Amino acid sequence: MSMIPQRIAKAWGEFFAPRRSATPQGPLRVLNLTRDTILATRLEAAHSSATRRKGLLGRDSLLRGEGLWIAPCESVHTFFMRFAIDLVYLDRKQQVRKVRNEVGPWRMSACWSAHSVLELPAGTIVATRTERGDSLEFAPATTPATTPATGGAESGR
Repeated sequence: MSMIPQRIAKAWGEFFAPRRSATPQGPLRVLNLTRDTILATRLEAAHSSATRRKGLLGRDSLLRGEGLWIAPCESVHTFFMRFAIDLVYLDRKQQVRKVRNEVGPWRMSACWSAHSVLELPAGTIVATRTERGDSLEFAPATTPATTPATGGAESGR
């Protein structure tokens, strides 16, 4: 009978424990599984109110392979931005809902069926052939030499 209070205590502790994020921590790598291409090798996650609000403001550019994943997010603006970006809107299953190429400063964009959006360097969508309906995968960034916006994960392809 002493097992029952221990089980209740364990279940109680697990129920009230802080939720672990399903999103990997640190820089991320984003693969387009449908096209076998890499969208980003150093993607930052903006999942808090403060990081979503700041977005890319204050930056002079995004280097190839960099990006920002904003979630939850259905719309973005590029007010006060200094450079153009590509936008990839995703649903909760990481399926591409909408893409926008080279969105310049002082623009707005929305996709009401999206749960999150990737902000990537201008030209990434065209280089990776990313389209509506593609499946993306997020994983922790790795150190092997990978080249974003290429036709494969290895740099030798």
